[in-house]
Amino acid sequence: MSLQNSGVPSSPAAETSTVAKQRSAIFHPTVWADYFLKHASDSNSMSSEGIVEEQFERLKGEVRKMLTGAMYKLLQKLNLIDQIQRLGLAYHFELEIDEQLEQIRRSYFEFHCGDNDDNLHTISLLFRLLRQQGYNVSCEIFNRLKDSEGNFSKSIITDVQGLLSLFEACHLSYHGDDILNDALAFTIIHLESIDKRKASPNLEKQVSHALRQPIQKGLPRLEARRYIQFYQQEPSHNEVLLSLAKLDFNSLQEQHRKELGNLTRWWKDIDIEREFPFTRDRLAELYVWMLGVHFEPEYEISRGIVTKMMVIISILDDIYDVYGTLEELEFLTEAIERWDVNAKEGLPKCMQVFCMILFDFYDEIGYELTRKGRSYRLFYAKEAMKIQARAYLTEAKWCHQNHIPTMEEYMPVALITIGNQMAFVALFLGMGDVVTKDVFDWLIFDDPKIVKASEVIGRLMNDIAGHKFEQERGHVASSVECFMKQYKVTEEEAKKELRKQVADAWKDMNEELRRSTTIPMVLLTRVINLAGAIHAVYEDETDHYVNAGTNFKDFVTCLLVNPLPM
Repeated sequence: MSLQNSGVPSSPAAETSTVAKQRSAIFHPTVWADYFLKHASDSNSMSSEGIVEEQFERLKGEVRKMLTGAMYKLLQKLNLIDQIQRLGLAYHFELEIDEQLEQIRRSYFEFHCGDNDDNLHTISLLFRLLRQQGYNVSCEIFNRLKDSEGNFSKSIITDVQGLLSLFEACHLSYHGDDILNDALAFTIIHLESIDKRKASPNLEKQVSHALRQPIQKGLPRLEARRYIQFYQQEPSHNEVLLSLAKLDFNSLQEQHRKELGNLTRWWKDIDIEREFPFTRDRLAELYVWMLGVHFEPEYEISRGIVTKMMVIISILDDIYDVYGTLEELEFLTEAIERWDVNAKEGLPKCMQVFCMILFDFYDEIGYELTRKGRSYRLFYAKEAMKIQARAYLTEAKWCHQNHIPTMEEYMPVALITIGNQMAFVALFLGMGDVVTKDVFDWLIFDDPKIVKASEVIGRLMNDIAGHKFEQERGHVASSVECFMKQYKVTEEEAKKELRKQVADAWKDMNEELRRSTTIPMVLLTRVINLAGAIHAVYEDETDHYVNAGTNFKDFVTCLLVNPLPM
């Protein structure tokens, strides 16, 4: 997406921040500064809001009729659901989609009503949509695409749309889904060398994008915007769907940038340039990252809490990594453990300021939670922060001692410091009654497999992407160094194994998404979404959070600056 003529501030040249006491950091200044402050008030609301709302509701009604209508055949219904999801509209039709997919599942697998629709695209789309919804569909459904020798039939090689659908389906694999492992390798080979005579230019673009960014592994609103542009170029596109998608995207964009404007006011009060000149100034980037977890209008409070929490965590991370001496960091950890405003005395000024920001933020959260009868949640928020600080201190000790831990020693600590658990706690704080005390107990104390898998993805992708930069600035050893030393392998061999562990973690997550009877699907989906957002942030093995003037600038521009032309 071009940034020209968008009114976006230019990316400043990288410059060195204040030199730390023990180590150094090179974080370029914020790309966005005060840019979003102008959106903080309600004065930017569309004057035609009532007319737009009326049009929006009319279009929603038409799409709802399409979804619930009985005239569609299996493939038509699957395509419609897929288009609604990929255009970013599914949150308006969650009940209808769930009902339709249940009917499709029963018709296909119990009543065998899909026997005449067994082409590659139909089977692949059916499989992906059902597994995304938590249905435990066997991958043996793809055996019918194989020849007598057990290989995928050569007849499907020319079906570019089918291969693309199969490629996307493969990302929903479980452990032991050997058919899908083979299918993924098969589709990549043939999609990378597609015969342009067999694919339209638009389909060719979709293939190229999918190979870099599969559906499951991205920022949902960003992928919705991209798909809207692909969909618009399809001669057979539905104008009702397209119009609704554009209206929805622009409406949400207006709400989101207003939220970021209000967050920017809070951020300016922190005065990061003066109080924490050594840290990363990445408010807009963190907000967009959290949009990848949930973007829906009803989660405005949750987005505000989690963005502030992750900003605070980012500062704390840099205090431990860059600023403090080991003695100071031990005192800071004790102050957080005691959760006593007086415990900050004796700390350096910037750490005292940090403690005040932290405690004031928790007081603000506590007031709102008490007002809503959810005061019990504050205990879990404090506990998660204490766990985070202890883990940061452990890494600081390793760094000061030049200690390279074993993978068995490193991973339990590093899975905490990646911050996923803290993010989920913050997300759940601002959600409604779907989050219970049992959910927080599960999250904090049960070490759930799906959360651990998301942490593995986050930690290993972060380490691979930031490996060289972190070592240049004297950071604690990452999993790359730990693996290289422990197993006496090269850097590339270490990275290859770590990438395999990321792939295995995704299989863990896919398995845990199978219809749960304990944790609501809406919460499990947030875990999946964060893992997908992580892939976007560390795409091409580059840390786009640290290097925020590149891909992340495009992300922010697409999602919060440039509306879609109607």
